[in-house]
Amino acid sequence: MNEKLYMNAQEVAEAMGISVAFAYKIIRNLNAELKQKGYITVSGRVNRQYFMERTCYGASVQNRKEE
Repeated sequence: MNEKLYMNAQEVAEAMGISVAFAYKIIRNLNAELKQKGYITVSGRVNRQYFMERTCYGASVQNRKEE
């Protein structure tokens, strides 16, 4: 289990090619969705798996693992 469970704003910004400020906005939105579903969230960080599922990056990660 070398991969971290949470992504910070810098990692989100790099993954999406956006500014860190906008990455924080995305993290807040994703965490709000998770809170509505009853999950515990960490301020300023987002669950890596949920981020991958909610963005287009989830499909490409799964495809790379299968190849």
